[in-house]
This record gives sequence, structure tokens and C-alpha cells, in this order.
Amino acid sequence: MIKKDFIIRTLLSVFLLTSSFAQGNRVSLFNGKNLDGWTVLKCEAEVKDGNMFIKSGNGLVQSAKKYQNFVLEYEWKALSEDKWDSGIYFRYTSIPNNRAWPKRYQANLLKGKEGDVGGIKGASSKGLLKDREWNKFKLTVNGAKISLMINDKEAWKGEGLENLGAGFIAVQAEVPGGGQHLFRNIFITEL
Repeated sequence: MIKKDFIIRTLLSVFLLTSSFAQGNRVSLFNGKNLDGWTVLKCEAEVKDGNMFIKSGNGLVQSAKKYQNFVLEYEWKALSEDKWDSGIYFRYTSIPNNRAWPKRYQANLLKGKEGDVGGIKGASSKGLLKDREWNKFKLTVNGAKISLMINDKEAWKGEGLENLGAGFIAVQAEVPGGGQHLFRNIFITEL
């Protein structure tokens, strides 16, 4: 009887534990070996020394899957010493004809505007970036709310996202005007 009760409690605990992690699993979007799980659009990208290397062109490296509410973690580094421009697009479903990128939303990686998201009041960060070094961003998108941490410090919180449905996530290539970039440790946790 005691043994049977122990087995039932153990199985119930395992079931509850795995159920609680089912929705909140932190998943790697980039394996550091190849671009499996990504589609390269209108640009050149490759894996170099375990990093996603945005090599040339104006385009996107787009996730194969769409995401609605999530925590996206990534590290990035600009290879240009004086100017850079890239970004992370999220919650878009298509790219307008004759454009390299979607209209919005984008967590900007333009020099001087790193982490800014256009159209969101207060979504602007200053003073948290490490110039010409690896920087860690943690972008949380949940319903109409959005927040960003840069290098483990809160950058800003805002709300007002209008595209509330699921959409792609993409790394922006803007190499002719913004230089080459490296990305690594790209993880997502669906909320």
C-alpha cells in the first residue's frame, strides 16, 4: 500500500513538473553549426566560428516558425568600428513587395539607437551598450506589452504593440549601410 502510494505520488509529481515546463521551455533557435530553422532572404549569411555571420546584402535571416508571446534572448556584435545598423524583427507575417524588410516591429541595432523599438512610447535605451563588444539583449513580448534588458540591466518597459498575432522573428541584414554583424546564443521561451 505504501509502495503503491509512493509510486502514484512520484508519477503525479513527474507529470505536474513536465506539464509546467511544456509551455515555458527555453529553446535554442540557433545551434552554432548551421542555419537550420532559418530562411535567408535577400542577403548572405553563414555560420562562422559558431556565430551567425551576417555577411552581405539587405535582407533577413527569418525563423521558420512564427511566435506570438515570448522571451527572446540573443547576443550580438557589430564588426564595424564607426557605424552599424541591424535589428531583430518580430511579429510580422509578410514583407511588402519591393522592400527588404517588414514595416515593423524591430528592436533596433542602429548605432546610437540600440534597443529602440519605433512606435512604442518610452522604448528607447541609452548607456547600457558595450561598444564594439558582445552585447546581450533579452526582449520580452507579451500581448501589447514589451520590455528589454541589455547586458542584464533593465533598459525600458512599454506597451502599445498592435500586431498581437503570431509572426516571424528575423535578424536584419543591412550590410551596405550598416556593416557586418555576428549573432550567437539565440534562445526563445514561449509564454
